[in-house]
Formats: sequence, structure tokens, C-alpha cells
Amino acid sequence: MAQQNTPANFDYNSTRNKLILSEYGRNVQNMVKYIVALPTKEERNRYAQVVIDLMGFLNPHLRDVADFKHKLWDHLHIISDYQIDVDSPYPKPSPEAIHIKPQPLRYPNQRIKYKHYGKTIELMIEKAKAIEDPDRKRHMVQAIANFMKMAYVQWNKDSVSDESILADLFALSGGTLKLEENVNLNRVEFRPNNFSNQNNNNNNNNRGRSNNNQNNRGGGGGGRTNNNNQRNNNQNNRNRNSGGSKKY
Repeated sequence: MAQQNTPANFDYNSTRNKLILSEYGRNVQNMVKYIVALPTKEERNRYAQVVIDLMGFLNPHLRDVADFKHKLWDHLHIISDYQIDVDSPYPKPSPEAIHIKPQPLRYPNQRIKYKHYGKTIELMIEKAKAIEDPDRKRHMVQAIANFMKMAYVQWNKDSVSDESILADLFALSGGTLKLEENVNLNRVEFRPNNFSNQNNNNNNNNRGRSNNNQNNRGGGGGGRTNNNNQRNNNQNNRNRNSGGSKKY
């Protein structure tokens, strides 16, 4: 039987130490581990600067980040598990500060009575209710009504009467804001996206051009065929005439 020589130990990724920051790779982590074990601080400072330059070269996108050098030195301390003793130009980060989780973002849970008008309309109505000048208040209310009509048309993609807008304004304001019955709001019409219509017109124009090109090509080909037939007939007539004049 043939003797099989197998290595005693296999070097698998599962048996290696876990990568602390995988974007720098295992070689950088091994370099940092080597720097930590150096005996003198002068050597550690010199090698640490080389590793910082290498880390910046491996991640060029960090150059677009503000204080990217500060971020690289923080990453160096994190890779060393906060055990490296070097003269850093920036304060050494603490493990507690790194693992602090930000506060969850609070989303507004306010109820909107008419969602197609939005929350801004309700805030504008509250501001208009606090205006004391009657003339200024009337202009403000009319501007709010015009905005409500525009928002309604954009949301529902349909026309709406002025009476409906004024009724919604009266309901949103709690019966405190209203306009005269003969007031006319701005005319708002829903206009569909013109981009699709423009594409359809371009396609129709291109089809028309294709048909014209096909007709022109067909006409040109027919003319060439007729010319070729005419040339063949003339050649046959010449052969006949020349054959009748010879004597054998």
C-alpha cells in the first residue's frame, strides 16, 4: 500500500482568529498583532505609521470622509483590541464609546384628518386662525383654499368644485375659517405626464419614416429591374440582327 503523507495541521479560516474589521483583511490584522508585541515604543510608532498608510491605501473611499486620518487611527486601536501602545495624534477610543447604540428615531404618529391635504394644511390653518388683521386673514384663508384645491387635484387626478374645497376648509378649521360664497378659487386642471405622449408621437413618426423608406427602396429596386430587363432586350435584338446578316 502506498503511504499517504498528510499534513498534521490544516489551516482553515474557521480555525483562525476572527477578523475584527474585515475590510482591511487578515494581513493587516497580523501586522497590528506584530506591532503590539514589539518591545520598544519607537519601533511601534514607526510600524504603526506604515500600517496607517497601508490602511488608507486599501480603503481609498475614506479619503472623502472628514477626518479620515482620525478614523484610521481609531480602526488601528480597534483591530488591536485596544492593546496597542503608540503615540497617536488623536485620543484613544474607548470600547464603551464604540459600542454605544444611537437612540431610535421617533416617527410622527399624528393623525391627519384629510391625508390628501397633508399635515402642512392643518398647521397653516392654525396660523391663519391666530391672525387678527381681517384683510390679511382673508388673503391667508384664500391662499390656503387655493393650495387645498391644487393638492386635491394632484392626489385624486380629477377636478373638484370650489364648494367642496370651502366645505373641507370649514371642517378643518372647526367652523372658524370661511370665505364668501361668490369667491372664485384658482383654476386647477390635472395634466397627465407628457413624457409618455411624446414617446408615442415619436414612435408614430418613426413608423411613418420606416414606411417611406421601404416605399422608396421598393421603387428604386423596381426601377433597376426594369432597366436591366430593357438592357437584356436590346442585347437580344442586336444578336438577332447580327445573326441575320452573316453568310455561311
